[in-house]
This record gives sequence, structure tokens and C-alpha cells, in this order.
Amino acid sequence: MRLEDKVAIVTGAGSGFGEGIAKRFAAEGAKVVVNDIDAEGGQRVAGEIGEAGGSAVFQRADVAVNAEVKGLVAAALAAYDRIDVLVNNAGTAVSKRPMLEVSEAEFDRIFAVNVKSIYLTARHVLPVMRRQGGGVIVNIGSTAGVRPRPGHTWYCGSKGAAILLTKAMAVELAAERIRVCAVNPVIGDTGLTETFLGMPDTPENRAGHMATIPLGRFSKPADVANATLFLAADESEFLTGTCISVDGGRCV
Repeated sequence: MRLEDKVAIVTGAGSGFGEGIAKRFAAEGAKVVVNDIDAEGGQRVAGEIGEAGGSAVFQRADVAVNAEVKGLVAAALAAYDRIDVLVNNAGTAVSKRPMLEVSEAEFDRIFAVNVKSIYLTARHVLPVMRRQGGGVIVNIGSTAGVRPRPGHTWYCGSKGAAILLTKAMAVELAAERIRVCAVNPVIGDTGLTETFLGMPDTPENRAGHMATIPLGRFSKPADVANATLFLAADESEFLTGTCISVDGGRCV
């Protein structure tokens, strides 16, 4: 098993990409701390991991709030006594619209969840990884941070920040054997699909986005989970600052 005996925190793991990552990690032997603001979804995922023979606990926390992130890390240590992998997956967006129609509160929430969360998790997880002599952080970015789409300007900016933060963190932390990488999914089958489309999720309304993806489909949680697993596993021990686009060729 590629993550046997490793402990991983996966934020935003109550559905979508995060659920896929948490379940894939558990199947590869990881002990998973499932985080989400949706207690029902997070408890469901942790329970399903346990039913499948894996090990998982759920901890509710808003990743944009310092005290709650501190509590998340404390809960992980109480359950498993270490943290080997952190996946910053939790994210948010607003429905597709012109940039000046996005309110200040919406802007603040996008950057708090998509960017500030990386700062907050680093504050509380890095001291643990330093004591252990290393670790891995995988930030879930987006192709929106590489090839922006109109109508999502502030979201694109937040994911661009996440991608550059990944590279800056990788350089700064390399000497401490802490690797930092990113996975950049194209639009996928998640709870945010209609938000990104800006209209009901129908085959007809998907067509415009689909036409920009050479492999001809949206991403799936399994696609993102497999790439994240690769970066988190020991086989990638010489990769840091690497950002993998899981995009069916969208960013070529």
C-alpha cells in the first residue's frame, strides 16, 4: 500500500474531489482525518471509509478560521499522533458573472477559503511536520489559475495565488524535507459544477466547456484523487513545487 501507516488531513472531504481523495488515500493504507464544514457529508465519508475497512475520523472546521484550523490539527494529533500529509482541498466560488457584480463579502470569502486557508493550515501543520522530520502538502488548485475563464475573475485570481504559493512554499521548505505540490483540476463533477457553469448542469449547457477539453469530458473525483495520491506517496520523493494539471489537455 502506497500510504501505509501515514496520517493525512484532507480538507473539504465531505463531497466531490475531497471525498475522492480521502477514500483513495484510505484504500492505500492512510489514516484519514476527514474535514468539512458540512458535518453530515464529512461524517458520511468517514463512516464509509470505516465500513470499507479503512481508518478515518471526522473533524468539522472552517478552514478560513484560525481557531478552527488549530482545532482540526489538534484533533488529528489526538486521533493518530502525527500528520504526514496535508491536502488543502477545501474551496469555494461564486456563480459565473461579470467581475464587478461580485460583492465584497463574496470576494473576501473566496480568498479566505481558497488562499488564507493555505496560510492557516501551514501555521498549524508545519510545526508538526518539522518535529517529525518531513511531510507532504498538496494544494488543490485549478486550471482557472493557469488559463482563466471569463466570469470567474476573482476565483481565477485565488487559484493563481494557490499555485504560486505552492511553488514558493516548496522552495522555502525543501531543506526541511517538506514537499509541497499542487493538482490543478479542470471543471469536474462536484457540488460546484453549476456554480462554474453559471446555469443548470445539463449536457447542452456543458457543451461550451466540454469543447475546450481535448479529451472530451469533465474531470472526475477519481482523476484528481489518483494525481494527489501520486504526489503524496514516497514514489514522488524527488518532486516538489510540481503542479500537475488534471485537465484532459485543457492547458496544453
